[in-house]
Amino acid sequence: MPGRQPVQIIDPHAVIGSGEAGPYPFDLYQRKCLAQGDSWFSIGALPPTRTTRILAELTLPKSTVIVNCAYPGAVLHRMASTTTSPMFRRLLAGRLANKWDAILLSGGGNDIIDAVGAPPAAPPAARLLRTAAERGSASLAGADYLSEPGWAAFATRIGAVFNQLVDLRDSGINRTTPLVWHNYARVMPRPAPAGLGFGPWLLPALEQFAVPAADRLAVADALTSRLRQLIADLVAARCARDPQCALYVADSWHAGIALAEPGSTDVSGDWINEIHLTRDGYRKCAAAWQQVLDPILG
Repeated sequence: MPGRQPVQIIDPHAVIGSGEAGPYPFDLYQRKCLAQGDSWFSIGALPPTRTTRILAELTLPKSTVIVNCAYPGAVLHRMASTTTSPMFRRLLAGRLANKWDAILLSGGGNDIIDAVGAPPAAPPAARLLRTAAERGSASLAGADYLSEPGWAAFATRIGAVFNQLVDLRDSGINRTTPLVWHNYARVMPRPAPAGLGFGPWLLPALEQFAVPAADRLAVADALTSRLRQLIADLVAARCARDPQCALYVADSWHAGIALAEPGSTDVSGDWINEIHLTRDGYRKCAAAWQQVLDPILG
């Protein structure tokens, strides 16, 4: 695409340098961003060379370096933790903080994966799915499989952590820095692991709750669409409280991601495994991110 440039992605420890290497030469770039997130920003398959990530597929109008603090399996509540993400905190609002041009966040997907894995024996407020006994024998829509007390508790936790992240941004020199979150694409529950014993994730949970094969996609859609709405609602609520909060959402849900075939075990549609995309899939997501980032970084 004319006039666009691929981004440079660096490790957070490169910011201050080590040994003979001095601080990273940010002055060589027109824009600099800080990223935090999960496997959609980091590693989605083993070996990692089998696919890519959203950040690697970005092309932007100006030369841009992204300091990437993301790591696979990350859940939102650990992304600003003093113990699991100390460098992210320092670079965002601590003594090493830079004034970034944008903060990029990929979070919430692994929180769904963790929460949906809670067993049927857990109390309704501690799981996202209803048991077969709770559902009864009537014909069900996807949302009917969800535990409403469990979803309410989940939404409360995600909201609290998201607001903590925004509060952290607002506590230092990046108060006015745009923060861009994203939602996730529709996903087909299927027996497609990432390799070396990782995954699948959704399919075993749905099997554990005896969700019929014909309804599994509808249940996955209910989960991902609720997460999408939750993200939109959290951003809208924060913007209503503070019109200058500079929060944005990149729309992966409408990025044109092709679903995998049910029962497929490897690459299918735009998916390399059950919950991670192929290079083409991440390129489609990157295009959705670029729609938001171009006015911010252009």
